[in-house]
Amino acid sequence: MDSEHVVLLDDERRPSATMLKAEVHGKDTPLHLAFSVYVFDSEGRLLVTRRALSKQTWPGVWTNSCCGHVQPGEVPAQAARRRLVEELSVVASVLELALPDFAYRATSPEGIVENEVCPVFTTLIDQDPVCDPAEVAQWEWVRWSTFRDLAASAPWAISPWAALQAPLLPATPTRTT
Repeated sequence: MDSEHVVLLDDERRPSATMLKAEVHGKDTPLHLAFSVYVFDSEGRLLVTRRALSKQTWPGVWTNSCCGHVQPGEVPAQAARRRLVEELSVVASVLELALPDFAYRATSPEGIVENEVCPVFTTLIDQDPVCDPAEVAQWEWVRWSTFRDLAASAPWAISPWAALQAPLLPATPTRTT
């Protein structure tokens, strides 16, 4: 991770430079490219993960299935597939781009700013993950409606990106994912 770079974006959301991931997040984080993935099973349940306690931002917070940064030379779908394997040890045969233009800015309790253009993907996987403990402290399968209700009634209980993304996603996960 020490040598991992993220893709910085200009005001038009075009790639403009790269920066070390270890240096990009701070009190004045530049706009950069990320992604989020929502993993569903055939019963329509969502795989939620609790961020590892060692994470720089939002440690121990429950969130969607997988998030990460797009590295130079990748497109968001490639980055999402890579991180699903790295974080959860799962392979997505199909990724559906659900929210291509999602972007957000949030400040963590530690004072670190996230400032991301973050396309959101969904996928269907019928296996339990084997999580990287450096990324994920816990995981659970939950009813999608329960997660959406939580995002609406107690957005502070989950990551800010998941709280913003959940109401924008379909109320019923697609079965073709």
